[in-house]
Amino acid sequence: MSEGCTHDCSSCSKNCSSRKANKNDFKADLNSKSSVKKVIGIVSGKGGVGKSMVTSLLAATMNKKGFKTAILDADITGPSIPKAFGITQKAQGSDDGIVPVESAGGIKVMSVNLLLADDTDPVVWRGPVIAGTVKQFWTDVVWGDVDFMFIDMPPGTGDVPLTVFQSIELDGIIVVTSPQELVSMIVTKAVKMAELMNIPIYGIVENMSYFTCPDNGKDYKIFGDSHIDEIAKEHNLSVIAKLPINPELAAACDKGEVESICGNWFDGFAAGLGVGIK
Repeated sequence: MSEGCTHDCSSCSKNCSSRKANKNDFKADLNSKSSVKKVIGIVSGKGGVGKSMVTSLLAATMNKKGFKTAILDADITGPSIPKAFGITQKAQGSDDGIVPVESAGGIKVMSVNLLLADDTDPVVWRGPVIAGTVKQFWTDVVWGDVDFMFIDMPPGTGDVPLTVFQSIELDGIIVVTSPQELVSMIVTKAVKMAELMNIPIYGIVENMSYFTCPDNGKDYKIFGDSHIDEIAKEHNLSVIAKLPINPELAAACDKGEVESICGNWFDGFAAGLGVGIK
């Protein structure tokens, strides 16, 4: 038994001799009216690195390539996915469960903001309730036929990431970071958590990597030199993409037009991801 054991195996990833159940015992069943081929979590060690934007861009990229795509917004206290896609209508219920809302491009979305009376209402819930809500988004939402589901997770290594890692059969995760050395250090924690939980890691995305000056076409490293290649090498991971600081990206998300963004940052990754799905 680990020192300081709380005897609550559901919130612990240790594999000690006193464990009451192994990790697989916590797996939740997907809604019976749903079929999801691949589930990918988007994680980060801290907030403010653009995790939701990366989630949105990945979903939009796969959707444009003809795949049936969905987003499960697991950031319960800071949901931003509906805003990025311009979704204002609310989710509806049916005899089979909750019906997600579709974006203009046909991406299925489930977020707590689609259940609140007002988008600005705060979600003042304790950790276990938040984690339980995320689990219900998997078990009680009628996702239908989905090729790729992206889960936008809150930052850190707390209740929600642990719940997702234990309850949902993830095919892998993508870690989002930015160039600052402090952020890179914290991202390593997220990588180590995934390794501890035996969750495959597709690779790392560095956001705000550089800024291309419109006047001279030169790239400038606003946040200093990148450390992503060092981290990737340390953990034998690939660098999926390095996203620029681009005012047009932020403006599109603010206007709810993330699906209109044209960029090839994830094309190479998407090509490999889609092999064998159709």
